[in-house]
Amino acid sequence: MTTVLEKLGQDPQRSLALFIKGLGLFVIGVLLVLLGYYTEPLWQLPGLFFLAFGSIVAAWGYIGIFANRLLNMFKNRPGGKY
Repeated sequence: MTTVLEKLGQDPQRSLALFIKGLGLFVIGVLLVLLGYYTEPLWQLPGLFFLAFGSIVAAWGYIGIFANRLLNMFKNRPGGKY
């Protein structure tokens, strides 16, 4: 039976890729909000969508990275099994 940590932390490269994609979407959202601030305010609506979606994707990737590190820390304990 796999635990939640094992499931989330099984592929750290994929988690890092998700984190970077989410960060990119977040930056696009920030740029759209700024564009809407200086020009047409309707640009801010898709910007808010990109901000929210990018935050969720980046958080999911970061949770996977954190789970991998935490799992490795538990497995490398002296004399202990996870």
